[in-house]
Amino acid sequence: MESTQSQSDWVEQVEMDDRKLLVDKEEKNKKTTSNVFWAGFNLINSILGTGMIGLPYSMKLAGFPFGLLLLVGVAYVTDYSMIMLIKGGAMSGTTTYQSLVSRTFGLPGYLFLSVLQFLYPFAAMVSYNIITGDILPKIFLQIPGVTPESILADRHFAILLTTVIITLPIALYRNMEKLGKVSLVSLVLTTIVLLIIIIRTSTLTSIIPPTADAWVFVKSNAFQAVGVMSFVFMCHHACFLIYGSLEEPTVSTWSRITHASMILSLCISLQYSVFGYVSFTGFTQGDLFENYCKHDNLVTIGRFCYALTIILTYPMECFVAREVIANVFFGGTLTSSLHLAVTLMVVSLTTSISLACECLGMVLELNGILSATPLVFIIPPVCYLKLSSDHWYHRNNIMPCFILLLGVIIMPVGFVMAIMYPQECSHGVEMFYCFLQNSTISNASRADSYIRNPSEINVT
Repeated sequence: MESTQSQSDWVEQVEMDDRKLLVDKEEKNKKTTSNVFWAGFNLINSILGTGMIGLPYSMKLAGFPFGLLLLVGVAYVTDYSMIMLIKGGAMSGTTTYQSLVSRTFGLPGYLFLSVLQFLYPFAAMVSYNIITGDILPKIFLQIPGVTPESILADRHFAILLTTVIITLPIALYRNMEKLGKVSLVSLVLTTIVLLIIIIRTSTLTSIIPPTADAWVFVKSNAFQAVGVMSFVFMCHHACFLIYGSLEEPTVSTWSRITHASMILSLCISLQYSVFGYVSFTGFTQGDLFENYCKHDNLVTIGRFCYALTIILTYPMECFVAREVIANVFFGGTLTSSLHLAVTLMVVSLTTSISLACECLGMVLELNGILSATPLVFIIPPVCYLKLSSDHWYHRNNIMPCFILLLGVIIMPVGFVMAIMYPQECSHGVEMFYCFLQNSTISNASRADSYIRNPSEINVT
């Protein structure tokens, strides 16, 4: 009896810690936000993260036709997984992701989930720094007097500058209340970036020849593409909070909101994927902005919008990572000195890794495979199947079993392929077509060789 009571008290404490893990302002809004429309809007903001810029790269990995089908499939699985997560909460009487896993699998499950919830924002912070290092130097180059040899054009300086002046000071806040409207700003800026990508597609497709394998139906790197897509769609950490904000939180209402939000998010994701990939085909890089020419003024506006989004999003990810550490090691509370030490440790580690790593594609792949895949494909169906009163082979559990099987296959295979077959990236190299926009490129095979050895292209 005492053991049961102790377990119950511990789960309740986990639930309190998990709520504290979320942004304080959002927690306050639970009492005032009841409109289904705004709940859907918040969910769309959670789904459409800054990883959108990597979706064209996932088309390159999977093969364009199969990549589009895969994107629809991952969106469907994510949609089903989010509904399954809420159903699991209703079945177990829990209201947070961590408390659901704790109630289902005890302390081991709680610790495993905590590791994943730390790794996901941690790797996201690394990717944000890499994007900052890619984008800001090209923006600085538009300033009169700044040359490619200038320190302002150095990616390491750009990362350190934004970390010291902007992201670290904001990350030191104890809550993210002052960034409560970032999601709205992010969605507007994401839309602006998409419009710029669409506009540029109309001009670049006449200049850049498609590579030899541009329209191949499926490629061997499809497992890695799932990792990138999972990274983009993963929003499970926000599901319970948004669900709890409803005036009448029911599974049927949540299902309708989830379906509508995912359909709209998928439409936007498909446009990013199609227009981004069609513009560059086999030349597409993990950071799509690396494909655009440095002195393209329109794209510079897009770079600025995107840089602003990720710089403001970075501290929010740091907040989540720090709170996971606080909950696991310090009982959910950090003294002022510990708060400073943990923040500096997390920011320093992510900055160091991003300074050493230049390829965004690899970070998106690994984070999607190692963190997002289990959070989307594995943990929700495992919890649901354990809580279900039906046998695992019952027809009602066919889809959860299928999603679980996919996750169990994708995670190890995708990881091995990402390590054994890393994708090349030509960071900071001005692409050949930037010098040839006034001439016609007729030899596509010659263009293909640029990927393998850019120096072979004689631009005169």
